[in-house]
Amino acid sequence: MKKYLSCAAFALCSLISCQAFAQGTAKPEMADKPPMPTPTMPTADLYKTFGEKPGLTKLMDDFMVRLLADTRTGPHFKPANQQRVKEQLVEQFCQVTGGPCIYKGADMKTAHGNSDIKKSDFNALVELLQQSMDAQGIPFRAQNQLLAQLAPMHREVITVR
Repeated sequence: MKKYLSCAAFALCSLISCQAFAQGTAKPEMADKPPMPTPTMPTADLYKTFGEKPGLTKLMDDFMVRLLADTRTGPHFKPANQQRVKEQLVEQFCQVTGGPCIYKGADMKTAHGNSDIKKSDFNALVELLQQSMDAQGIPFRAQNQLLAQLAPMHREVITVR
């Protein structure tokens, strides 16, 4: 289980730890590229389990508060455009959970290429996301389904090996 959560941690940090992504300074030409493929195609049921777009927005509101308050993740997010981070996360999570959204942000490699993201950063982020999902009453199985959709992105996000 710990090994699985570590992989999931990598994926989640890939979504938000980059200042270029968070501040919207990633190259605009990358916006037309599709996000990385996911292991399986999610169903709309997962999107509904997360409360659709309003539920994802509420989740990201809670998540951002935790990210900023935590000493391990705060330094990555305090200088960022936090509203933009939340909006892009809602859009990306909407897509990966099978919702009607299309993520138009930068690909993960471009978004995180200039960031110093370590494995421990990923682990901290996933821990906080799980706390947010628990606080929102999202079932454990749905949490794992989301993490499985995000996990493949980690390879393009860790910049400090």
